[in-house]
Amino acid sequence: MAAAARNRDVIIEHPNREKAASKATKATVIVLLLASVALIAIVTVGGWDALEGAKPVQLAYLAIYLVMAYYVARWNRGVLPVIAALAIIMAIFAAVATPEWFDRTKDGFTSPTLDEGVLGTITAIIVPAQALLIAFAMRGFAQAWNVEVERQVERS
Repeated sequence: MAAAARNRDVIIEHPNREKAASKATKATVIVLLLASVALIAIVTVGGWDALEGAKPVQLAYLAIYLVMAYYVARWNRGVLPVIAALAIIMAIFAAVATPEWFDRTKDGFTSPTLDEGVLGTITAIIVPAQALLIAFAMRGFAQAWNVEVERQVERS
């Protein structure tokens, strides 16, 4: 019995990662994270002169979302709830900030690099992007990417 066990190799498979729905969800989460990074970067760079205390928060979100995209690309399921939680916070920030960008068109405000209307529109687009990110991150979490199945392979 012991000799037979030594002649076998154990292969660990992740059956839920092979499903088309899991692959599509993974790709969608990565695309939404990268799109969010692009939108947040545009608002950050375009509104740099007008941003008060949000600069460190936005730069942190850019870095964290890029790191999270890397981990999702490696099938790390554990970051998906964190992504959803961060997306909730970003959606709230964006929903609050959107009307403020449109209000900056009045006299007496510092003009940002990009037009206030453009920044307001991009900020408004961040809200549904975060809602989609929340939905797909939680869908990915429910798909159980972490399930492992051991399979024994006979050595010759």
